Amino acid sequence: MPKSLTSIGFGSLEMELEIVNESIYDHPKYYDLVFGSDCASELQFIEACAAQFMSGRVERLFEPACGTGRLLNHFAARGYRVGGIDLNPKAVAYCNDRLKRNGWEDRVQVADMSAFKQPHKWDLAFNTINSFRHLGTAAEAEGHFECMGKIVRRGGLYLLGIHLSPTNGIPEEGESWSARRGHLAVNTRMWTVDRNPKTRIERFGIQFDVHTPRRQFRIVDELVLRSYTVKQMETLIAASGVWEVLETYDFAYDLDSPLKVDSSTEDVVYVLRRL
Repeated sequence: MPKSLTSIGFGSLEMELEIVNESIYDHPKYYDLVFGSDCASELQFIEACAAQFMSGRVERLFEPACGTGRLLNHFAARGYRVGGIDLNPKAVAYCNDRLKRNGWEDRVQVADMSAFKQPHKWDLAFNTINSFRHLGTAAEAEGHFECMGKIVRRGGLYLLGIHLSPTNGIPEEGESWSARRGHLAVNTRMWTVDRNPKTRIERFGIQFDVHTPRRQFRIVDELVLRSYTVKQMETLIAASGVWEVLETYDFAYDLDSPLKVDSSTEDVVYVLRRL
């Protein structure tokens, strides 16, 4: 485990903070707290989209890049048949262990979301927190839409959340938030390292400051994401030939307040229907 120490000050006090330079995805317990502590609005939104935009029963839900399965576990508890894939074995193991504890056997597999197969069709799929942008090339992005088109039934939905690059206005350069569960607390900070519109590669620093009764340390990582303007995203969806945009929303997940996507839009959820 790569480690170093840094000094942080608290008024007149100063202490050594352990630094762990590793992928945040290799720490599923902390990742799950950071991104899964408040997912009620997402769950409600996904079910509301199914009710409003789909016909027939919706029983099977699938999540590409599912990570720790923060949403899948809740949906399984509500009686849905769930499944997912993720590239990180530690996240997949964490997800399956939790599902198993609640009575659902191995529903998630290690797989690349740009090249994967499923043994059957799914009614609805969702990818709500920007994971799609981890696909670094046009070929990988196109492959993802092709794979999703093969595993979602006709008339089914794919709810895709993405942070776009605005061409009008100044993009956000950082954010921070905190989450707590029992005696575990994680303070998260994310900031822009570099944006290259020509290569469409953006780099972001991210850190988890982890606080437990026995240990305090910081996990430091860098995320490398492919960027999309509104036009680039619209072109990619249209080129797939199997998806149509029914509606768009922001990350408030308010079905009564659809979003008009324009050159200043950043956070958007595309409601895509399988043709």
